[in-house]
Amino acid sequence: MTQPLQLKAYAKVNLGLDVLRRREDGYHEVRMIMQTVKLFDLITLQKNTCGQIRLSSNLPYLPLNEKNLVYRAINTIRTAYNIPDGVDATIEKHIPVAAGMAGGSTDAAAALVGMNQLFSLGITQEELIKHGLTLGADIPFCIMRGTALSEGIGEILTPLPSIPACWFLIVKPTFSMSTKFVYENLHLDEQMKHPDIDGMIQAINHNDLTGITYRMGNVLEQVTQKHYPAIIQIKENMRRLGALGALMSGSGSTVFGIFTSREAAGKAAEFFRKDPGIKQTAVVRPFSKDLPQSKPHKNHKHFTNSTKKYHSSTQREKYSGKRGRRNTHEGHKS
Repeated sequence: MTQPLQLKAYAKVNLGLDVLRRREDGYHEVRMIMQTVKLFDLITLQKNTCGQIRLSSNLPYLPLNEKNLVYRAINTIRTAYNIPDGVDATIEKHIPVAAGMAGGSTDAAAALVGMNQLFSLGITQEELIKHGLTLGADIPFCIMRGTALSEGIGEILTPLPSIPACWFLIVKPTFSMSTKFVYENLHLDEQMKHPDIDGMIQAINHNDLTGITYRMGNVLEQVTQKHYPAIIQIKENMRRLGALGALMSGSGSTVFGIFTSREAAGKAAEFFRKDPGIKQTAVVRPFSKDLPQSKPHKNHKHFTNSTKKYHSSTQREKYSGKRGRRNTHEGHKS
C-alpha cells in the first residue's frame, strides 16, 4: 500500500468582480481580480487496488460520487493517462460550501495536482490547467494561485504581483447563495456601477493596499443585497471595526474584510462570532508568491506558479465556451 498524499486546497476571494456582458451562448463575460487566501481544505489521495474512485468527507451532505468535482478530477486524469489503479480520496472541508470562495473548484485543482504527483505523470502546469478547464472555469486559477486578472468566462488568466501584507477576515452567514440565481437576476444596464479593475491593477503594481481596498467592488452585490440585506450590514460592521475595505466574494454569501493587523482582524472576528446569523469566521493571510510559505505536510508540494497569460486565439477557441461553466455552483450562465 502506497503512502497517502495530502495537499492543501486554498480558497479564493474576488477583490474586484465586474460583469461586462451576457454572451449569446448564455454565459457571462467577466473581468475579475482573483486572490488566493490561506483558508484551505485538506485533500488526501491514496492508491487502491480495487480500481474504483472512493470518496469520504467530514461533511455528511457532500456528494461522494461523480457529482463531486474531486471525483471528476480524479477520473479525468485516470481516463486521460490510462491509469488502472483506483484512488481513495478524503475531503476535509474548512472552506465554506456554496459561498463564493471556489471551495469545490480548489478541491478539484488539488486533486489534479495530487494525481500528477501520486502517479508520477510529469504533467506540466499548463496541461493541468487545460484538464481543469474542462471541469470548471475557476479551476485553472486554483491551480495557479496567487493574485491574477481573470477574463473571458474566468478562464483567461494574467498573473499579477502579490498584494501587500495584510489580514483577511472571512465571514460566512448562515444563508447561502445560488450562483445560477444570482446571474439569472443580474440585469446589466448603463446605471450599473462597475468596479475600477484597471485602477486596482495599477494599485497592485504599485504595492498600494489603500488603493486596492478603495477600488474593491462586486457587481453581483447589486443582486444579493436586495434579497439578503444582511450582507450590507456585515460590510458596514467590518468597516466600523477597522477594515480598510469589505466585499462579498463571488456570488456570495461570504463577505471578507481586509485589515492591516492580525489584532484588529481578530477583534472583529470575535464580534461576528457572537452573531447568531454568522456560521463561520476565519482570520487568514493572503497567499503570496513572493513570501516563504509555511512548511507543508511531508507529502505536500506547492503548485508551481505560472507566468503565462492563457489568452491565445487557439486556446480561447479550444478551451472557452460551455465547457468552462457547467453547473449552478460554478456557472456564469443564465
